[in-house]
Amino acid sequence: MSPIIGVLALQGDVREHLAALRASGARATTVRRTTELSEVDGLVIPGGESTTISRLLESFELLEPLRRRIADGMPAYGSCAGMILLASKVLDGREDQHQLGGLDVIVRRNAFGRQVDSFEDDLAFDGVDGPPVHAVFIRAPWVESASPQVEVLARVSDDPDVPGGQVAAGRIVAVRQGPVLATAFHPELTGDTRVHRLFVQMVEGRSRERPLEVGNNETQEGRT
Repeated sequence: MSPIIGVLALQGDVREHLAALRASGARATTVRRTTELSEVDGLVIPGGESTTISRLLESFELLEPLRRRIADGMPAYGSCAGMILLASKVLDGREDQHQLGGLDVIVRRNAFGRQVDSFEDDLAFDGVDGPPVHAVFIRAPWVESASPQVEVLARVSDDPDVPGGQVAAGRIVAVRQGPVLATAFHPELTGDTRVHRLFVQMVEGRSRERPLEVGNNETQEGRT
């Protein structure tokens, strides 16, 4: 059966993410309550304003439940503001901003500039077959640094005259660490569902592993 993947529906491109997930073979649903969070196999955290989403997570009493689920291994994908929220540390954020964790990275908020500095680029993206991924950057962050446990999937030059697909070393804009995926750009806006298909495959892989993990836990408990 297809996995159930939620889209955090507090702010951002919720409808576009739902459409991309459904086109990628998932059963997609919105998540605004803890009961809805408990029913999904994975979660997409869309773009928007990271400090606003942080406050709304607290207001909707989703912050700690979501942190626990990510810590327990639930697959999560964050685009733009979602990347910021999944990072372990944020530069240029607010002091009262909450982090969800899941990615051992330092992210710089609004790194590429303001709304007027938005741009598009074609990126070589590890783990995605076919031509370069067309990426839309809107007030986008970048990953300032990542631990060795983090897989770098895509980079873009901060020089606008150098295409991202030709950059061997540049700003990190897509990463994965185990079941957690993040992009600084918005694949839900382009009609290209390959990044969402990658995430659906990650969720499916995690779902197949889960029964084995439960069995292992029961065995461990039986030994104590």
